[in-house]
Amino acid sequence: MKSVDKKAAVAAYKERKSVAGIYAVRCAPSGQLWVGQAPNVDTVQNRLWFSLRTGGDPHRDVQQAWTTHGPDSFTFEALERLADEELPYARQAQLKARLAHWRLALKAGTI
Repeated sequence: MKSVDKKAAVAAYKERKSVAGIYAVRCAPSGQLWVGQAPNVDTVQNRLWFSLRTGGDPHRDVQQAWTTHGPDSFTFEALERLADEELPYARQAQLKARLAHWRLALKAGTI
């Protein structure tokens, strides 16, 4: 990769918009469902799967289901993408409210 191409790629990466949202993780064999929030819903699955693969996920029930049933039993779904919010505290409040809504609606645990 040429220096100019590399600089353009780095600039494009830095300028990309992150989309906050609510997501669900399901374990098909056990029927368990967890709902979480993320400042960037498009990249959170990679982080979650990495922590589960390495055995370092802080959510014991999720880690136990992953260890018992394996990664092929899990699915990830973005439930809701929030509109862009310029104020960080407003975005966080909106995420918190939507997480509570989805937890109640789906009767799910939190991840």
